[in-house]
Amino acid sequence: MSDSALETLFWPFIEERLTWPEQDTLFLRARDGWPLRQRPWPHLVCEQTFKPDFDALRRGGFAVTDGSDEPSQGKFALVLVLPPRQRDEARALFARAVDLASPGGQVIACMSNNEGARSGEGDLAQLAGPLEVASKNKCRVFWSAPLQGALDEALLSRWRALDAPRQIEAGRFVSRPGIFAWDRIDLASELLAKHLPKDLSGHAADLGGGFGYLSAELLERCPGITSLDLYEAEKRALDLARQNLAPYASRATLSFHWHDVTSGLSRKYDAIITNPPFHAQRGVDRPDIGRRFISVAAESLKPRGRLWLVANRHLPYESILTEEFAHVRTVTQQHGFKIVEGVKRG
Repeated sequence: MSDSALETLFWPFIEERLTWPEQDTLFLRARDGWPLRQRPWPHLVCEQTFKPDFDALRRGGFAVTDGSDEPSQGKFALVLVLPPRQRDEARALFARAVDLASPGGQVIACMSNNEGARSGEGDLAQLAGPLEVASKNKCRVFWSAPLQGALDEALLSRWRALDAPRQIEAGRFVSRPGIFAWDRIDLASELLAKHLPKDLSGHAADLGGGFGYLSAELLERCPGITSLDLYEAEKRALDLARQNLAPYASRATLSFHWHDVTSGLSRKYDAIITNPPFHAQRGVDRPDIGRRFISVAAESLKPRGRLWLVANRHLPYESILTEEFAHVRTVTQQHGFKIVEGVKRG
């Protein structure tokens, strides 16, 4: 798959407009792709919290961290950034990049034009001063002069805090910018929660559990659930789910898995709930991801196990559901969504 932002991020080095440093370099929100293989990039450390991208980088032989251990401030001669679309999250990431750049180091970032490139450029300039800018592949790549600290320490301090976990839903949950539906309960998940049957029981799983809303609702509504595994590919969301589900630890055995569900599961379940993703990380429609979630759920259910699924009404999941499950019924269709129950063959 082409990755214009990744290609454009490395273009100034390929064109020798910038020189790759001999000291350590950090790549925030790194992802694998052919631009990383154009030539050696010595002393490169990649950081990624999204499990499929983390796994791809590791398979590619790159040094990669999940961000659990915060690097020392002022350590890196170069910090590369692929900023996310969500602006508070992106601003916090820019602040972190400036913090991690060593005296005389540089920050370089790239965004596609349709994902806020001009705003991102302006934001980094507020922290780091005038930038060099180049355009290619419908993207903007922009980089600082050698840094001697932030121009505006007060602004830097405020932006560091933009990504901090905060309470939502009258304090019932904590969330943070950048994860799915971070500041609200998304309508599809709420609809699924309202229709969960009270007789679900035994060992359950929540596939793509986010910050834990559906898992919490399952435990509230279904007293027969004795253990629950929450699977989530975004570590930043999984860390929140641990906190949000802590009040239920005395009611059921809870396990949390930083895991790419599409790679399959190693356990069997009596019940599975899911609001599966149908977009890739960069907003590309990927209904095949949802279909794979359904197949993995079928593989991972015990005989007569039950899947409860919510999806956009238009998504083409019916064929895979009828192929994988003995009994399939549409429970309801509301607000552009459908709730479907699938029962595994006995």
